[in-house]
Amino acid sequence: MGVFTYESEVITAIPACKMFKACILDGDSLIPKVVPQAFKSVEYIQGHGEPGSIKKVTFGQGSQFEYMIQKVEAVDEENFAYTYSVIEGDALVNKLEKITYETKMEASPDGGSVCKTTSKYYTIGDFELKEEGIKAGKEKALGMFKAIEAYLLANPDAY
Repeated sequence: MGVFTYESEVITAIPACKMFKACILDGDSLIPKVVPQAFKSVEYIQGHGEPGSIKKVTFGQGSQFEYMIQKVEAVDEENFAYTYSVIEGDALVNKLEKITYETKMEASPDGGSVCKTTSKYYTIGDFELKEEGIKAGKEKALGMFKAIEAYLLANPDAY
């Protein structure tokens, strides 16, 4: 097994507390509304969002994948940090044991925030992950993030 780590950073005009609430705390209900072509639904199999919770994400018609199962690893509302792992689903393409995402929203001097994400891909056997595949996934994640940002800018009283 190997571990491939990828880090990314996205800057937004939205304050960290607002972006964290929209993306993480309310993301299960907000994201399917904002980007229905990407996500059809999110349902909890176990728990309600606390560490140890298990949820099934069903992708929308615009996705190449059908579903994924996520395990919430950590939620730190005070420091705007969230960690979860994709533990099952066709996104793992039978080549990955799991993918863990560590996200942290930090305040920026201009009143906005910086979203820092570390993704860790745990490969099965001697499978080598291609960076092109990771970049494609990151572009989709960025699109979702920007869609939520646009929603918050258009609805300033929403959060």
